[in-house]
Amino acid sequence: MSAAPRERVAVVTGAARNIGRAIALELAAAGATVVVNARSSAAEAAETVRAIEAAGGRAVVELADVSAPDGAQALMKAAVERFGHIDVLVNNAALRREVPFEQLDWTQWREVMSVILDGAYLCARAALPHMIGSEAGAIVNIGGMSAHAGSAGRAHVIAAKAGLVGLTRALAHDLAPDGITVNCVVPGLIATQRGGAAGNTEPAHHAERKTLLGRRGTPEEVADVVAFLCSDKARYLTGQVIHANGGAFLG
Repeated sequence: MSAAPRERVAVVTGAARNIGRAIALELAAAGATVVVNARSSAAEAAETVRAIEAAGGRAVVELADVSAPDGAQALMKAAVERFGHIDVLVNNAALRREVPFEQLDWTQWREVMSVILDGAYLCARAALPHMIGSEAGAIVNIGGMSAHAGSAGRAHVIAAKAGLVGLTRALAHDLAPDGITVNCVVPGLIATQRGGAAGNTEPAHHAERKTLLGRRGTPEEVADVVAFLCSDKARYLTGQVIHANGGAFLG
């Protein structure tokens, strides 16, 4: 008699709201236990968990700063101590402030780079020992359309998000022997609520572009793509950059 397949455990960084929350909800709907990460938005992260539980899923909140080595390690340790293993990692945590390049100082550059790119590296490194052996191992990095199309006032964000593309392709090579897929989903022109960390207003580059479909996308439509890449139906997909932008940019 064959053993029952183990329950999938997914860690989603930056999952307190918007695309991160939608991803956590969709993965939970697909049957995964979800570790909902946020740096400090405890109330919003708890609301994500409540929404998952209300739909019949299972989730917990783990607050951690993924831009710090100790924070990323603590996040993965907490997930494993609670659930025994990790199958899926979604690197969604990001800062998206707009700053003209002549005003962009080192502190602002490093703050954004540390969350987006360093955070993805640190989380992947910390999760890897607990993903090896999983038959469902998948890492999905959440990119940004401006890293491909370009935009003013976002040099730090664009550099970090472009770095995620390179990291995705490198890890696809490095982790393939362990059966872990690594892909990048690039949202574009998505209707989200932007908090203070993002500058509270819609990015200026959104006004410069239109979608072929004539509307903004939803966080749920991005989450659908992520969930597919984390499913059994996508086990032959790795190293790919997939755009979800309604035709605003044709990569």
